[in-house]
Amino acid sequence: MTYRSLLGALTLGLAALAQTGAAGDATSPVVVELFTSQGCSSCPPADELLHKLSRRDDVIALALHVDYWDYIGWKDQFALPGHTDRQKGYARVAGRRMIYTPQMIINGTDHVVGTHPMDVSELIALHEDRDVTVDLRVERSGQGVSITARPLAGIQATLDVTLVQYEPEANVDITRGENAGRVLSYSNIVRKWHDLGEWDGTGEWQTRVDLSPPAVVLIQEAGFGAILAAQSIP
Repeated sequence: MTYRSLLGALTLGLAALAQTGAAGDATSPVVVELFTSQGCSSCPPADELLHKLSRRDDVIALALHVDYWDYIGWKDQFALPGHTDRQKGYARVAGRRMIYTPQMIINGTDHVVGTHPMDVSELIALHEDRDVTVDLRVERSGQGVSITARPLAGIQATLDVTLVQYEPEANVDITRGENAGRVLSYSNIVRKWHDLGEWDGTGEWQTRVDLSPPAVVLIQEAGFGAILAAQSIP
């Protein structure tokens, strides 16, 4: 082997080692999205499960209240039409014709009934073992947040970068509908979505935004695909 080829091989090897080290250092919590409704009598156990998940450091738990149960006598004040659209998007990608509550989506890919805690736990464990392909960093400075994303592996998809603002907890006195007479507690209630832009997964992607935390940054394959990285902004 010539000196030049040896030097080239060494350079490639060091680059690969550096990338491996970066991938080993990078972590990303597992994102659990719960599609729920205050008008759904089957949802309170799933809401309670999400409350427990919200205490875990390795999980980002988000409650997405949908509006398609509002007609049965109680309007969910946290419901957003966009949440229903998001759930329909996930169903369409999965080849499913129906949507339901309570449903949990794990990292944008795995669908599970929100009242099956063992299934949810197993899926979270499976996703924790996956390779992290995006190194996502968020740094707060005053009222602003700097967001930086770097690829740790080849990414063959357009990625959406989204900022999600949520309300940590709320108690609601339900006076009508299927849950009438109950005071229900909700955690990590998603209130606003902000599209920060698209990223092709190459090079470094960076932006700075002003916000009122708490919030979450998501990097997700466009078209309701896999969530590759997520970080909380407390």
